[in-house]
Amino acid sequence: MGGIVGPAAFIGAWVAGTVVLDGYSPITDAISRLAAVGADTRWLMSTGFLAFAAASVPAAAAVRRAVPGSAWTGVLGTGLATAAVAALPLDRSDTVDAAHGLAAAAGYVLFVYAAAAATRPFHASGRRGLAALSLGVAVLATTTLAATPFVEASGLLQRVGLTSLDVWLVSVSTQILTGRLGPGRTPAHASGSGRPNGAAVSRPVG
Repeated sequence: MGGIVGPAAFIGAWVAGTVVLDGYSPITDAISRLAAVGADTRWLMSTGFLAFAAASVPAAAAVRRAVPGSAWTGVLGTGLATAAVAALPLDRSDTVDAAHGLAAAAGYVLFVYAAAAATRPFHASGRRGLAALSLGVAVLATTTLAATPFVEASGLLQRVGLTSLDVWLVSVSTQILTGRLGPGRTPAHASGSGRPNGAAVSRPVG
């Protein structure tokens, strides 16, 4: 549930903040501007940041059990970095602004890592759809992150990249929550059995 609730809270906060904050542009302004010192939406966006951070802990634990490899460390890491972003609001001082930027960049990179690290395990287990989603999201998010400093529409690129990563986490979490992804779960087309994922195989004893 953490991998669903966290992204929903984060996206909901910046969408609502964008609507209510006068003079704010989702095209050119970063999401963190909604939580800047003096912003009317600071409480709203800070709550979104902290909700995502808290939800990342159970989400990472679920991903660790369900997805072989180190993807879970990226999920946990981006959550911790998001908590740091909330604790270091913009416009407090130049030093805090610099620390905020480092925390935000770390959170973004770790989120990309989570998706990228899940690609090979998904492919190896026959989950081609999840593997393609993971790789596609990692490439898209990396491209938008790399382009952000060079374009005026940096806020839009940030939203595109982060939303794609949120969609990835929600998709994986939904698979886990519904029991279609987890230890011992192999797609029927990969096993060749034709049975539903996770179906038990009866074997004669002796």
